[in-house]
Amino acid sequence: MDQKFQDLTVVLFGNSSAVLFGDENILLGQNKPATDAADFSLTVKKQDVSGRSVNLINILDLQESELYPHSVVHTIVRLVTENEIHAFVLVLQLGKLTDTDKVGLEWLQSKFGKGVLPFVMILFTYEREEECDTIIDDLKKNPVLEQLVQKCGDRYHTCSKNMNIQSEMRKLLELIDHMVSENNHRCYTAELYNPDSQLTEDNGNQQSACNAQLPQDDLETTASKQTTGNEKVSKPNRFFQALKSTWDRIKGHSIVCQYALPLLVPNLFTGKNEFPLWTFRQVKKSWKSTDTSGKKTSNDKLMSEAETPMVAFFRVGCIPSSKSQLINRVISEKHDTFFHRHCSGSSKHRLLMDGVVEISWYLPSGKSTDHFTDCVAFCNLRGDADIYKKQLEILTEMSSVNVVVLGDKNKNITNNEILQKLFSGPKPLICLLCDSDSCVSRAKGLKFKIGLKDRNQADVSDELRNTIRVCFSKSTLTFSLDKLGKNKEITIDENDEECQKGQEAAMQIMELLKGTELSKMKEVYLPFQGKVWNDWCQKKKELHRLQGPNIEKRKSVKQAEMKEIRRKQHKQGPSKLMELFIHTLESLSENQKCYFLKWLGILLDNSTTDELSGFRHEYDKAWSKVLDLKGRGDKSEQMKDAQTQLEEVSKKLSASSFGLEHILREMGQIYESGINEQVYNIDPTLPRIAAEVMLSGYPLELMDGDTGHVALDWVSAVLDELIQTLGDQRVFVLSVLGIQSSGKSTMLNAMFGLQFAVSAGRCTKGAFMQLVKVSEEMKKELKFDYICVVDTEGLKALEFTGMSTRQQDNGLATFVVGLGNMTLINIFGENPAEMQDILQIVVQAFMRMKKVRLAPSCIFVHQNVGDVTAGEKNMEGRKRLLDKLDEMTKLASKEEECSATCFNDVIKFDVRKDVWYFAQLWEGSPPMTQPNPLYCENIKELKRTVISEISRSRGGTLSEFKANFSSLWNALLDENFVFSFRNTLEIAVYRRLEHEYSKWTWSLRSAMLKIENRLHNRVTNENSLKIDEKDIVECLNERKTEVETSVKKFFEEDRDKELLIQWQERFQRKISDLCTELVEGTKRKLDEVIRLKIAREKVEREKAAYESKLFKLSKELASSVKSKETEEGALETEFEDVWSKWVTELTQDTPSFGKINIRGDVTEILSESYELSLVCERQNKGTYKRIDILGSHSDYVILKHQEDSVQDLQATNEDVEEDDNKDPYKFPHVFKDENRDLSEVSSRSNTFTSEDKSSLSAFIRTTATDIKAEIQKVPIAERGYSRIHIPEIITSVKEEVEAYETGTTMFTLRKEFTVDLCLYVCNFAAEHFAEQHKEFKEAYDVRLYLEKQRPQYLNIFKNYCSGATSTAVFGQLFVDTLEPSILQAAYDQTAIDLSEKMKRDVPAFSGNRSNLEKHILTALAEEESFENYLEYIQNPREHFNNFIKKKVKDYIFKDGCSVVLETMKGNINSKGKCVMDAVNEATKETKDSKGDVNMWLQHVSQKLKDELQFKETSCPEKKEVTDLDFLQEVVSKGLTGILPKLSSSLQYISDLKWEKFRKKPDEILIQYLCRCCWAQCPFCNAICTNTMEDHTGEHSVRFHRNCGINGWSFMFKNELGIDFCTTAVSSRLLHFNTSGRVFSFKDYRTAGGEYARWNISPDNSEMPYWKWFVCRFQEDLEKHYNKKFIRNGEIPNEWRNYTKPQAIQSLKEL
Repeated sequence: MDQKFQDLTVVLFGNSSAVLFGDENILLGQNKPATDAADFSLTVKKQDVSGRSVNLINILDLQESELYPHSVVHTIVRLVTENEIHAFVLVLQLGKLTDTDKVGLEWLQSKFGKGVLPFVMILFTYEREEECDTIIDDLKKNPVLEQLVQKCGDRYHTCSKNMNIQSEMRKLLELIDHMVSENNHRCYTAELYNPDSQLTEDNGNQQSACNAQLPQDDLETTASKQTTGNEKVSKPNRFFQALKSTWDRIKGHSIVCQYALPLLVPNLFTGKNEFPLWTFRQVKKSWKSTDTSGKKTSNDKLMSEAETPMVAFFRVGCIPSSKSQLINRVISEKHDTFFHRHCSGSSKHRLLMDGVVEISWYLPSGKSTDHFTDCVAFCNLRGDADIYKKQLEILTEMSSVNVVVLGDKNKNITNNEILQKLFSGPKPLICLLCDSDSCVSRAKGLKFKIGLKDRNQADVSDELRNTIRVCFSKSTLTFSLDKLGKNKEITIDENDEECQKGQEAAMQIMELLKGTELSKMKEVYLPFQGKVWNDWCQKKKELHRLQGPNIEKRKSVKQAEMKEIRRKQHKQGPSKLMELFIHTLESLSENQKCYFLKWLGILLDNSTTDELSGFRHEYDKAWSKVLDLKGRGDKSEQMKDAQTQLEEVSKKLSASSFGLEHILREMGQIYESGINEQVYNIDPTLPRIAAEVMLSGYPLELMDGDTGHVALDWVSAVLDELIQTLGDQRVFVLSVLGIQSSGKSTMLNAMFGLQFAVSAGRCTKGAFMQLVKVSEEMKKELKFDYICVVDTEGLKALEFTGMSTRQQDNGLATFVVGLGNMTLINIFGENPAEMQDILQIVVQAFMRMKKVRLAPSCIFVHQNVGDVTAGEKNMEGRKRLLDKLDEMTKLASKEEECSATCFNDVIKFDVRKDVWYFAQLWEGSPPMTQPNPLYCENIKELKRTVISEISRSRGGTLSEFKANFSSLWNALLDENFVFSFRNTLEIAVYRRLEHEYSKWTWSLRSAMLKIENRLHNRVTNENSLKIDEKDIVECLNERKTEVETSVKKFFEEDRDKELLIQWQERFQRKISDLCTELVEGTKRKLDEVIRLKIAREKVEREKAAYESKLFKLSKELASSVKSKETEEGALETEFEDVWSKWVTELTQDTPSFGKINIRGDVTEILSESYELSLVCERQNKGTYKRIDILGSHSDYVILKHQEDSVQDLQATNEDVEEDDNKDPYKFPHVFKDENRDLSEVSSRSNTFTSEDKSSLSAFIRTTATDIKAEIQKVPIAERGYSRIHIPEIITSVKEEVEAYETGTTMFTLRKEFTVDLCLYVCNFAAEHFAEQHKEFKEAYDVRLYLEKQRPQYLNIFKNYCSGATSTAVFGQLFVDTLEPSILQAAYDQTAIDLSEKMKRDVPAFSGNRSNLEKHILTALAEEESFENYLEYIQNPREHFNNFIKKKVKDYIFKDGCSVVLETMKGNINSKGKCVMDAVNEATKETKDSKGDVNMWLQHVSQKLKDELQFKETSCPEKKEVTDLDFLQEVVSKGLTGILPKLSSSLQYISDLKWEKFRKKPDEILIQYLCRCCWAQCPFCNAICTNTMEDHTGEHSVRFHRNCGINGWSFMFKNELGIDFCTTAVSSRLLHFNTSGRVFSFKDYRTAGGEYARWNISPDNSEMPYWKWFVCRFQEDLEKHYNKKFIRNGEIPNEWRNYTKPQAIQSLKEL
């Protein structure tokens, strides 16, 4: 149990006969509730139950009190408003279930709502104890009982009818505690109170009619927060606050549908009348009034301020007919406005509505069929006016006409005080008599009587309407809600303190606006918008669509212009309005803020309505005039003037649109200007404020509809704030596309209860989003926290006909479709001609999504379709739609260069399920119309389908939405969306996959390293051992299975599995290939070890023989001096005197190994082909060391001059200069003159071009790589170095150079080049051969080997001198032999351990190659070494290797030295323990087998074969070793001595011998991190970021570089280029030369070869790093390439503003 609640509030209901009351009753005592009176008492009794304090509320038998409904309602209202209830307990007696008991839960739900069930449990009472034991059987046998228990979640308990057993009561409280915990410690309060009977008898139909349009319980819209803001209310008012909140939710629907709303509500406790004026503030209506002259006037007003006549209806006494029904007939014959007793779902009892006054309005349409010529308010007092005199007084005081309905009991009118007062008053009075059948008759003044008895209702309605019209003609009194609000006797919700503060704040804003012309408001108070914002947007679009020469330079100029615009924008500062608006939002509380925003919206709308209406009328007239002239085919000046006038009115209309959305947009512009103008402080509170406004229910503008632009920084900042506030929640994005005014916003509002603008005059402009919160219950099904709904400006909007283009519509559609996980395509009607435009736009958008691997789903919704129930017609419509979609697909395929032939080729689409037909929203003509129930059903069904789709979708997080949002917009700014789009989500998922792949490969590699260590030891230790691949596979199988399981789990269970599936097969194959590669590589290494071992067998036998002789000699020497008393020093001297003699005599026939001079051999052999002076000169100059990274190779080449070459070159240069005047940017080898034969010009040029330089550089790298690979194959370690290898290398170089020269026609290579290239590869050979020869010497030089054994034989000598036995000597010899093996094994294991530690602890090694590159670039910037940069650019693999080596050395010898030493010591002890365990086990097993020392050695060797290299000890007197226990003791003692010795030898990191690592840590990490793609961009040399070697698909890199960094320049000029590849490929006017042909950068793939394998997308994103690099190393680059950054290649000044910290910071984007 999670928590024990000390105070529980428990309500007992059910049957009192199930309980025995008395003093022993622990829960209820002896008091039985009284249920025989209309006033049912409600008491809260505090009881002590099993040591717990329980507030007990006894309402047993309350459901039997239905004869007194008012009393029951009063009791329930008090119950829920005065208490916080933990549990409702239904008390039933076992075996005596009554009919009332069976419906106990239904009764509870009807009174308290469905939300009460989680708080309910059942308590079964029993009379006899044996009944308690049969409860399970009873549940199984009685289905009614079983259903009851299931309905309340299987929560039940049994207790004695006396309720006097403490253990039963204690268990009951524990069960209640558990239920409270399951409810997350919530209580049942007034906020949850929602009885099935709804609010009133008279309101039910209204609620149900619009129910499908209300937000459902499973999706909680943030817009609901806007309704009142009154969350904090006192307990007595909770119920009424909930009641008003519900009215607020339905008022938007009810008012539009012309349903009546409560006007005055009596408070049951205080008796005061409450007036929800705040709710009515948000009600706006439109109508057309007609004056006496017949002139029609359009009205669009807030009903709180509208001055209208008001007719007050009330009754005196009981009446047989329905007053509300009569009012409905007066207002409209087509549908009910006031709910009445004859409505469906009604009942004869009224529970809460007595005394309530409702209001509705009649709205004329300006037609002859109107009942009234102006708007009329109708008020209806529920109940008997004799009882509710206060409400009657208020009504009659405000009314224009009073209508009273008199029942049978009111024949004597003169005796009724109310009627007497009305008769004597001046206001018109109409009496409707239920007992009279007379027609209308008039008494004195404006007093009328009309009979109702047995009369035709239509006749009565006509007479009543006519009479009311007569009264209006004589009465000028008007009514308004504002006037009603001034009544001091009414409690008004607006008087709430928070609402008042919100109003005061909004009024301050309005005071600022007072006196300003509407069309000038934006210019004055929103200066950040308008022309300056439009100019910036235009510059931004131009920036992404630059063409022609000097793109990078013009790009910098454009960026400078944009910054200047922002600077001017920011300099003027926020207006007073914006300062006040921002300050207000910062200072108000959450509720006050909600009120303020709503008040401001209301006041702004109200202040601009009249002028906007005038402008619209003016626009209509101008548009009509243009249409008339077009119809006549008029093309005169009059037509031009009319069109000009139309455009001016349109601009004025746009400028006059001033609402809350424009103020919020201004706030975004203030932020954007600040963030772009970095010298100013940016207010970080603005995004937070906007996020709070959005969460309070207002849409966030994604795209500015006036400019068609996205304020990317602003929206991103707001989304960041949302993520910070809510967490990175999972969202499903639902977007809607549709033609202007097609009903899409209405559909969204109805489906999710949102607040997108829907009126024809204020339709959504741009794109907006709102969040719909998913309830906790639905999260389990949907797996999302929010639904993000995106609404857009309607496509093909008429008002934008002159300004918009089809391309812009395509862009908007692409943007919305790309954002959405699902898109609703809204189509008005079924007309294929009207559908054609939007369908082609939609199809094209989905086609683009498929190309960039986004896969949204779609649903088509046809709105305003007449007969949607006809199945045959629907199928015909679906077929027609599919045919049209297929047709549009073919058209779009041509434009998008796609092969799709039908819509299903583009997107998964089921025409039977994904096409919906919606009925018309309204039945009848506005403004007096009723909602179509079928439309509501359509909405409900569509919502169910959408939610079903959502539950199967992946969706994404808010951060992913933000990234996708940014990618889509940046791609749309470019002309070619598909070419420019970066699927950010896919990139992020692929990077995560690469990260996992990195972990999988490391897991396999580290396992194989350990396997290789073990098998290497085994091969070294055992004779005639052959390792098969199956043996290695078997060793790796366990780890391989683990990795494959992890791979499978990742692809099948990851949240992005739908995206990952495209790579699953490839990565699984790569894992399998890696395993095979590791096995084969290990097999090759082990085979090499075996081959070397076999090759060295003879030497090893010789060594063993010499060791035996040395053993005997040492023993004999010890015997000769044993009798002498000699000090230890003298013994050593004695041994040293003879040792050299022994070794010399023993090895006199073995070959000797002299010193080698490889570099001298290189010089000597090269001088045989070239002059010695030349060779020495090139060696001394040292250029050969950098030949692979030289910026210019012109010194190495001799150009092949042809006849007339000078004139040809001069003519060519003149042509180029002439072209330069037209198009000066020739990058590189660029020609703009399209009439020239480009290949001809190219072939005639005989300069050493950049292409030649690139070709020669590639040749150097390829040749060096190939020859280095051959050098590594030479078996020096087996045969030793021989100078014959040097001529072979030099000959190979010469042959390669000759072959290369035969393929060049423009130049030949100087001999200096060949010499330098030979020196370069021979330099590598010298280092490699020296290292290999050292290994060879150590293996084959017997003299050297024996010298190393001197300490061992000195010990043997000393031991024998001291009288040691053969066993002791053998044991010590065994230990001495093991010492180097233990140390080597520790080194081998430490290499693996350190690699793993560094991979974990060193940030550069903690990821894949891309992460490593980021750290390399950071280090390069910090070092600022141009030479290092050159190595990185020209020879990246070598630089990566060097960087890893340096980092590893730094870690081992500096940063992590203590860790290294501890690891090494730990491994020494670990290996020593392995040896000790092996010795102990071998001793036991040998003794058990009664074996000898040879068996003992075999056992030890077998146990250590995988742990370390164990060489069997050469001891001629092994047969003398018989005491194995003593041998064990000697070895144990020896090991105990050498392990601390070995550890103590590693006191300092300098004691670590790097050469002893058989496989060094840096080699392990290089093999792990650098086994990836090393392809370089043919333009800028950027490295492909793919982590797999020989990967399929294209090469790519996140950020390219300036091509001048790689030496690219303009043809015939020494001008380095400054363009980035990603900038150049966006233009068709830039060209490059390769293979004698010229290609456009935009079509670079057509150049074939390496160009075709690269994917270079246009990208304008900033990468300051390489711009900083070019500026920082400008002189170095110019010197290196012998060219200048001048003229066409001049570095933009803006680049010089970047600092090193900014450059390093930008690397975070990698």
